[in-house]
Parts: sequence; structure tokens; C-alpha cells
Amino acid sequence: MTDEVETISFAIQSDDGTADEVTAPAGLVDLVGEGGQSPAETVGDVVLLSFASRAHHVVHHGESADERLEAQEEVVMDLFEERFGVTFAEATGHHH
Repeated sequence: MTDEVETISFAIQSDDGTADEVTAPAGLVDLVGEGGQSPAETVGDVVLLSFASRAHHVVHHGESADERLEAQEEVVMDLFEERFGVTFAEATGHHH
């Protein structure tokens, strides 16, 4: 059955020239996409959501957040709001 699942690959390149590739089930990318989003936009949304979620967890529910990490969490939350038009708290229903 897994041979029947179509996959889609995405190339990731950073500003410093390093690169990676990630492959995911195409149907899953379609499932989480909204409206007329391209697959690349959907993966971009998932990446930013993942970073915001992880940063929130470490800063607010972890044990060792320092000022540097708190500043990074603040920036990713600003980027989240810019991209999605709502705050992380509004999007997730998770308020502090």
C-alpha cells in the first residue's frame, strides 16, 4: 500500500548556501493546505508553525529559557503574525 502513496519533495536552501531536501506524502500536503495554496506555501506554513510551536513550548513550558531564546521566540511570533494575520495564541487557542 505504501507504494501507492505519491510523495512530493521540497528543496530547502539557507542564506549561507547550505541545502537539504524533505519529502512528504503529497496527499498530506494537500490536506493541510488552505485554499489555493501551492504545495511550497503549505510547507512554508508548516515550517513556521513548527518553529513557533517549539519556541513557545521551550520558553513557556521548558526549564531553561534565557533572554536570547526569549528574544528568538518573540521574533518568530512576530513572523507568525505577519504570515498568518493572527497571533499564535489566537491561532492555537493557547493563551498565557
